[in-house]
Amino acid sequence: MATRTSLPAVDAAIIGGGPAGLVAAVYLARLRRSVAIVDASQSRLATIPRARNYPGFPDGIPGAALLGALREQADRYPIERGAGHVDALERIENGFRLAWEGGDLTARLVLLASGTSDVVPAMPHLSHSLRKGLLRYCPVCDGYEVIDRKVGVLANGPTGVQEALYLRHFTPDLTLFMTPDAQALAPAERERLARAGIRLAVGAVESIRDWNGRISVRHGGADTACESLYSALGLEVHSTLAKQVGARTDESGYVLTDRHQETDVPGLYAAGDVVLGLNQIAVAAGTAAIAGAAMHLALHRREPR
Repeated sequence: MATRTSLPAVDAAIIGGGPAGLVAAVYLARLRRSVAIVDASQSRLATIPRARNYPGFPDGIPGAALLGALREQADRYPIERGAGHVDALERIENGFRLAWEGGDLTARLVLLASGTSDVVPAMPHLSHSLRKGLLRYCPVCDGYEVIDRKVGVLANGPTGVQEALYLRHFTPDLTLFMTPDAQALAPAERERLARAGIRLAVGAVESIRDWNGRISVRHGGADTACESLYSALGLEVHSTLAKQVGARTDESGYVLTDRHQETDVPGLYAAGDVVLGLNQIAVAAGTAAIAGAAMHLALHRREPR
């Protein structure tokens, strides 16, 4: 039987080791709070080929390099580490208990920084296509890189119309492709596409492949080549733990917080992509800074005077 590791009880436990979790950990450690991070090593940041709109890097920085730098910064402080996917969070007297395969810990406060994950399209060589900029997920992050290029949008319903219209700001050469299980577009949505000069591909997508430096989409017996394909299939918001302890989420699953990043469950905070639909590294870092500072003050208020 595998040995179970119980980490020391801490002031603040952070679930998730992406930019939000690491920034919050540094803030709390520098505020002389005992901190533990439990990380499943699944941060979306590691998959970003190069972030070009993160402050302070004129030529951009690979996501894995930025994540490494944030980890190195956190390593300068006495932060406890647990490796695993937290699958249980419960409220206990004076705090919370977290458990994952092989470990557990208790904490006075918890920050949920579990993020989101992209719903990926069915295609071979997906990682290669992402690294080369042939497959993309975030027009806010990298719409600048597709200015006046031939771009496709892969969708499974009306949300794809919104993404295509957003990308129209960057390029006039756009095609919207629909998956076989896609919700049918209403006439008004088709009209919006037509007015914007966005093509709606005939027939459902049959296959997608990386071919000769382009993305080739087969649909309705025809093939269309794109210089980049944006996947608008949505995100999975990792808010299950928040729901376990009764925290409210919106209709998309994002955790609802106040201006200090605290949920409606006292002592449970949330930061980063699990909170906001604007999935940006800078936003994750900013909400983490707010949460870290607020958690320190919340702990301070509990201390004897």
